[in-house]
Amino acid sequence: MSVRISLDPAELQLDVIHGYLARSYWAEGIPRDTVARALAHSLCIGAYRDEAQIGFARLVTDRATFAYLADVFVLEDHRGQGIARAMLEALDRHSELQGLRRWALFTRDMHPLYALLGWEAYPHPDRLMVRDTPDIYSR
Repeated sequence: MSVRISLDPAELQLDVIHGYLARSYWAEGIPRDTVARALAHSLCIGAYRDEAQIGFARLVTDRATFAYLADVFVLEDHRGQGIARAMLEALDRHSELQGLRRWALFTRDMHPLYALLGWEAYPHPDRLMVRDTPDIYSR
């Protein structure tokens, strides 16, 4: 069974995306309306087997200088088939994302996948600052 990669926002399946993110380590408990707002204001990509969404990633970007990669996942039963890599490569080839000065992401456990695609640890951690509220969805 082949996998289809699509950037069409009309194909995104909010129930699937929210269902995964709400139990993920990085967005546990995220409200459905917050996910819907995030999708509406991001460049999103989905992976589909037949009509079922099995993977997702979103990019927050100005499409000129910077992109933040977020919420990358492949459903458990479909992992190990190169689906995440296919989505990330499709984003990398996207015509509106050529010439970006910087891409960024946060990950706890997928460093090897991203390293295969040219990602590396930020070389100037002394320049990086964040405002982090990890428990925001449990308040």
